[in-house]
Amino acid sequence: MAMHLTTFFGLLGGLLVLAFVANRLARHTGVPDVLVLMATGIVIGPVLGWVKASQFEEVTQGFGTLALILILFQAGLELDIRETLRHVPRSVLLAILSYGLSFSLAAEVARIALGLPFRSALIAGAVVGCLSSSVVLPVLQQMELSQSLRITLIVEASLADALAVLAVGALLGLPADGHVAVGDLVSSFFLKVGISLLLGVLAGVLWSWLLPILAEEQFWHVLTLAAVFLVFAGTGKAGGNDLFAVLIFGMTLSSFAGYRSKLPRLTFRPDPRAEEHHRQMLAFHSELGFLVRTFFFVLIGVVVEFTGLRQYALVSLGILASLFLARWLAVEVSSWGWSEIRPAEREIAMLLFPRGLITAVLALKVVETEGATLGFLPDLAFAIILLTNLLLLLATIRARRIETTVVPAGASEPAPSAPTQAA
Repeated sequence: MAMHLTTFFGLLGGLLVLAFVANRLARHTGVPDVLVLMATGIVIGPVLGWVKASQFEEVTQGFGTLALILILFQAGLELDIRETLRHVPRSVLLAILSYGLSFSLAAEVARIALGLPFRSALIAGAVVGCLSSSVVLPVLQQMELSQSLRITLIVEASLADALAVLAVGALLGLPADGHVAVGDLVSSFFLKVGISLLLGVLAGVLWSWLLPILAEEQFWHVLTLAAVFLVFAGTGKAGGNDLFAVLIFGMTLSSFAGYRSKLPRLTFRPDPRAEEHHRQMLAFHSELGFLVRTFFFVLIGVVVEFTGLRQYALVSLGILASLFLARWLAVEVSSWGWSEIRPAEREIAMLLFPRGLITAVLALKVVETEGATLGFLPDLAFAIILLTNLLLLLATIRARRIETTVVPAGASEPAPSAPTQAA
């Protein structure tokens, strides 16, 4: 047993070193660290047999959900509402078009290729239709893009996770008899949005009032993490979307963190320590998120079944083609108002639609809820994650070739500090 534990912790240490090196090398090679981590999982799992998939199948979804909670909260902290308002219209339009078109086209491909019922096809499309903020945000930080495009894509990526979890949650809540009422779907969607917004904003305002007091105590970061978990659990119990509420909680906290309470009344005034508190929160949750996502993507590689990948290879390629078409249409339509964004940058934006953490987590959640009906979804999701991240590699190579012709971030526009701190 002692030897087993020694080997286990040695493996964990090695994975963290690998994750750190892969993250740093991504800045120079353009290879997303997600690909390195999943490939490592495949090597130590199915190839060498050092780690057995059966040991981790039950904890994979838990790791993924935890990583997603941390990443969405961090994304919310990085989005100062006042600084990004002028980029919101184009970002929202791009996010809705990209996800809506990807959702619809992928669902149709799945329905035709796999012979799925309408509801099951919609769920499959909703899972694979969302680009991953956990992949996009670090890559954007490594690219030399104009500030306008950078913020637009950051806001889009932050909204994308929320759109996916809301859509999948609404679809799973519908009856399983194959009859999907559009009115029920829309009402369920907006009800979840409303509950999540309300609870996320209320929790954010309350915590921003308490934060200056709590920040004087030791371990206040852990207490903030506890608040994040309570928002997640409370929103789920109240019938809202737990992950979306976490994003709103972080965003509200970021916007109100510049003020401190004036006791005994609940009034606010500028807090000179707010910037330092905000920086510390970002650093803590960024490193914690890095730790959890590292293990999650390695676990995804460990539990993958190659038989499933081969079985759904053609379907995966068909869905990839539909996702590329959807992204091209979304960028072309939404970029009519992007007069300051160059055509070469628009080309990069078309290739920036990687799938990652959110796709894997939602696929596992669907299988847990729906059972064998959609049991193929994790294998299909893994294939889509792999293929879209290979396209992301092309985008990073393309970005390096046009760096000399693109206006560097912040060169012609003032750079908002909060949205560009993606980790």
